[in-house]
Amino acid sequence: MTASRAGPSAWHGEQVLAVLAPGQGAQKPGMLTEWLDLPGAESFFRWAGAIADADLLELGTTGTSEAIVDTAVTQPLVVAMSLFIARELGGMPGPVVHTPQAGRDVVITGHSVGELTAAALAGVLSVEAAIALTAVRGRAMARACSQTPTGMSAVIGGDPDEVLAVIERHGLVPANRNGGGQVVAAGALEALDALKADPPAKARIVPLSVAGAFHTAYMSSAREELEGLVGGLRPADPSRLLLSNADGAAVVDGAEVVSRLVSQVTSPVRFDACLATLRDLGVTAVLELPPAGALAGLAKREWKGTGIEVLALSGPADLDRARELIAAERGRAEGEHAPDWRVVVSPVRGTVSPAEVPEGTHLPAGSPLGCVRSRREEVKVSAGYDGVLAEWLVQDGDLVDAGDPIARLYPEVS
Repeated sequence: MTASRAGPSAWHGEQVLAVLAPGQGAQKPGMLTEWLDLPGAESFFRWAGAIADADLLELGTTGTSEAIVDTAVTQPLVVAMSLFIARELGGMPGPVVHTPQAGRDVVITGHSVGELTAAALAGVLSVEAAIALTAVRGRAMARACSQTPTGMSAVIGGDPDEVLAVIERHGLVPANRNGGGQVVAAGALEALDALKADPPAKARIVPLSVAGAFHTAYMSSAREELEGLVGGLRPADPSRLLLSNADGAAVVDGAEVVSRLVSQVTSPVRFDACLATLRDLGVTAVLELPPAGALAGLAKREWKGTGIEVLALSGPADLDRARELIAAERGRAEGEHAPDWRVVVSPVRGTVSPAEVPEGTHLPAGSPLGCVRSRREEVKVSAGYDGVLAEWLVQDGDLVDAGDPIARLYPEVS
């Protein structure tokens, strides 16, 4: 698991692009209509609908608000839309070969079901597998919702610690910690009513139009259903830096990505941690795929005053600017910015254990550089490119935050 930054003398004004994939709740009636003039749009959504066993084209154009809130069909609709626009932009999804001279780094993360979109964009899953798995996930979660009346409400504003304490006091779960001053509480409907009647100080409660308490133990049957079929997948390792909703950490093993996709059905979404990691990695521009707006809004509030460009791809008119961001990521000629050195940084907060590799050692891409032990897991760190270990920047047992430097490498430039 690696993330990297250039040394300060190496990249003048280095740029890092983040791609965000929205989740359920981002959908709007008629959201596909204005995109259907793009070449291949109609056939793509008919094909995706055949995979998902749902008429995504009709749902996305003439479907009512009630129709598109159905968990069973909303999830594949949202994922298919994001993947189609990513394909339209070019270069995504699919494997990408990283080199130290690639220009902008690309970091990808999704919110909830958007993590399946992100997995496809990073080359872990094929487009077909992502849509099919999303459809199974949506149907399984819809069945779980029908077992017990539950729901979700957004808590906006208030003191973060007090918000979490009040949610717990009412017997609810902070199912989404989204950043930007927003936490989503989930659980029994009567408990949500009690929360609205007795909110945290300086916070407002907004009931969400969802079928049930996603990302809680109420979804256990859906998680079991997914666990029973993902063994048939053959995921690839991510070819782009891919952040997980579980803790905001980067994940480099394809099987681990799929495991987390399953466990997140009953686990809280920590999009706030993803936003923190993106900032630690030096992100300078953000592109949210359609149906866009919600995640871009969170990012703007969380990073207010930082100068980070945030583009919500709301319609075809935004495609030109999005293509400019993608083109910048592909980089300029190598001679313009060949780096003198780069830094491997920690993907998570924890205790670091460097590998026993002497300084001056040649390291092929993927060479182990140790691990970082967080409270939840042990995360491996490796070299993201061929290079020579110039200097260790930590010692065994040091505490590091996500984005803290671990080692300095001189990349090999051909």
